[in-house]
Amino acid sequence: YVPSQADVAVFDALSGAPAAELTHALRWYNHIKSYEKQKGSLPGVKKPLGKYGPVNIEDTTGSKEAEEEDDDIDLFGSDDEEESEEAKKIRDERLAQYESKKSKKPALIAKSSILLDVKPWDDETDMAKLEECVRTIHMDGLVWGASKLVPVGYGIKKLQIQCVVEDDKVGTDVLEEKITAFEDYVQSMDVAAFNKI
Repeated sequence: YVPSQADVAVFDALSGAPAAELTHALRWYNHIKSYEKQKGSLPGVKKPLGKYGPVNIEDTTGSKEAEEEDDDIDLFGSDDEEESEEAKKIRDERLAQYESKKSKKPALIAKSSILLDVKPWDDETDMAKLEECVRTIHMDGLVWGASKLVPVGYGIKKLQIQCVVEDDKVGTDVLEEKITAFEDYVQSMDVAAFNKI
């Protein structure tokens, strides 16, 4: 474990002492620095710095060509360089293919399943007529489903009716407005369940 000319070559190539957090490198640096007056008498033959280290690796230390090569590498694709005609043609073809595929796909229509509670005024309200009135409401994006009469109390029954709506075309507030417009039969309307499909 005696310093050699290889240590001297590496020491001379450094511009200064390594940072304090590199403890082993700093310890080595200080150790070799202590042999300042004896550098020439240390064992071994001093070779160029690139000759030390892994075998068959080209020495690029101090080489201007290596620095120029690094400058030529553009990791982020510079905007200054012109795109080749072939690359531009391929990109345009792929964009056209993507657009044609995208246009053939049907647009996804958001729908909801709604369960409505339609309440009559009293037990004498004709529930068959009430349901008939509700089903007369026709709107684009509205489909009526199954219905049943549910007892509320004191002989009064409410109409529970299912419908499927397209969210963009039919809202619950519009439905409520149209259903409660049948004032002779309908006292109020509530949304019992609302599920996205």
